[in-house]
Amino acid sequence: MKLNTIFATVLGLALATPAFAADAVKIGSKNFTEQFVAAEIYAQALEKAGIEVERHLNLGATLVAHTALTTGEIDFYPEYTGTMMAAVVKGELSGSADEIYGRVKDYYEKDLKLTLLEPTKINNGYAIITLPETAEKYKLKTLTDLGPVSKDLVFGAEGGFSERKDGLPGLKKVYGIEFKEFKVFAKLGIRYSAVMNKDLDVSYGFTTDWQIAENKLTILEDDKALFPPYFLVPVIRQDALAKNPKIAEVLNKVSPLMTSDNMREMNAKVERDKEEPADVAAEFLKEQGI
Repeated sequence: MKLNTIFATVLGLALATPAFAADAVKIGSKNFTEQFVAAEIYAQALEKAGIEVERHLNLGATLVAHTALTTGEIDFYPEYTGTMMAAVVKGELSGSADEIYGRVKDYYEKDLKLTLLEPTKINNGYAIITLPETAEKYKLKTLTDLGPVSKDLVFGAEGGFSERKDGLPGLKKVYGIEFKEFKVFAKLGIRYSAVMNKDLDVSYGFTTDWQIAENKLTILEDDKALFPPYFLVPVIRQDALAKNPKIAEVLNKVSPLMTSDNMREMNAKVERDKEEPADVAAEFLKEQGI
């Protein structure tokens, strides 16, 4: 091939690449279904508004995604207010949803050059779960009830739950809960099959998990309010927002449409019905008129 032909080919490829690709908004997510769906909802809403998006989904657990954000690998991702307070701010977990949101937002803006946009109506808080027959046998309705009998029961969760303030240390401090055994599992979804198969007596879920109602599991009331609110909210780099303020306009329009109820339904479509997160997100946006 002649040199001028090669040059023309390379030039043609360069011109075919969108000029705004370098300015694409980089969206990330953590490593579970709800995060994939929420990130896709935001990504597709931005694309419908004419904003180029670059996806970096399934980054990993909280601190992996947070590090990607602070280093500029991504521009924003959806995170939970209680998780930010516990894992990043490491502050007091008690307080109303507005108080937790305000304290996290202040810390992120002053110390990390990040900001929180408008929160969704998704409160994906912890729910301590057990079989109805276990609850009946030990007369369990609240976590206070669980304290005195916990020494006879086996609990299961992922490894990090044993270190979080709102995990095993919090359960021990607030409720005097100390389980006979703590089993660690690698995948979040294992908890439900383990409880149903009686490999565990007690575990935890999240309030937007469809499996709780599907399996008719009993949720023990957090009667002393150990667990903080976990409202899902986009967390974004201030420099990305300054560069393109329209991002906030789009996301703040979408977030109030996202609720615990419709997220529970979307999680089920992906995990139970095997639909793709991107398809579920597209269907949601269509239903919402976006």
